[in-house]
Amino acid sequence: MKVLVTARMPVEVISLIEGEHQVESYQEDPPLERQSFLRRVADKEGLLCTITDRIDAELLDGAPALKVIANYGVGFEHIDLAGATRRGIPVTNTPGVLTDATADLAFALILATARRIAAGDRRVREGKFTYWGPLLFLGQEVSGKTLGLIGLGRIGQAVAQRARGFGMRVLYHSRTRLAPAAEQELQVAYALRETLLQEADFVSLHVPLTPETRHLIGRRELELMKPTAFLINTARGPVVDEAALVEALRRGQLGGAGLDVYEREPELSPGLTDLDNVVLLPHLGSATIETRTRMGLMAAENLLAGLRGERPPNCLNWAEIQEK
Repeated sequence: MKVLVTARMPVEVISLIEGEHQVESYQEDPPLERQSFLRRVADKEGLLCTITDRIDAELLDGAPALKVIANYGVGFEHIDLAGATRRGIPVTNTPGVLTDATADLAFALILATARRIAAGDRRVREGKFTYWGPLLFLGQEVSGKTLGLIGLGRIGQAVAQRARGFGMRVLYHSRTRLAPAAEQELQVAYALRETLLQEADFVSLHVPLTPETRHLIGRRELELMKPTAFLINTARGPVVDEAALVEALRRGQLGGAGLDVYEREPELSPGLTDLDNVVLLPHLGSATIETRTRMGLMAAENLLAGLRGERPPNCLNWAEIQEK
């Protein structure tokens, strides 16, 4: 069958798919231009896409032979899941494989924001490191501080485990509270969201993007945080009201922020890049060789199972399709 892969992938991924099907693979880093995407997918039975590809009614109507959509990534808000389900098209994602890589990056942002690593790097690169002074580039210690985790799924729990090495007190808020034994094992304490925001020195977000979590952190929530606290977001950009965050950072209402994702990615809110108290990354959460390869192989396995007419291992809508 004919398969479209919309982004450069590790060679192992393409080889796996080519073992069973014809593959058209887009070999550039910038996302496929929309009209080219629509043209290329029109006659394909399989689609392996990424978060930069908009899978909407227009595309689904223009690809009548499509049998499976394999998403390279966990989040799937860019896919019209209901529309695919109505057409009987299984949609898959790649959960679990990016837990450690994303947790590592979240903690890297905690350290980078607290210790002003990006600002220090800029000072050296600009040739301005001409002397040392006792009060220059003072940051804050991470060890022994309070970490607040909003969302305690796989990634949130992995961040909690990393916090142990820094002797941090860890508070968490989640829709579902853990059993006491699990809290004790992870060394975390449940807190109301308002309490967590008021007490945490670092607030790290680990929730999916849903209608309920959009702008979960807005003006009111930012006002609850300590003026020395840092906000870390490696989850989804729209979870934070970015304009409100820019204003809070500009006023010195927060100690700083570390962001890997953005509300209108890759567009940034005006003024964000002008701030010295924010570390900005280009969506690197899963960007390790090992993780990106595992993600690709998982997406390929999902794709191949769907093209065989089997239930893909990580299908988001299989039960709904079977009910049709």
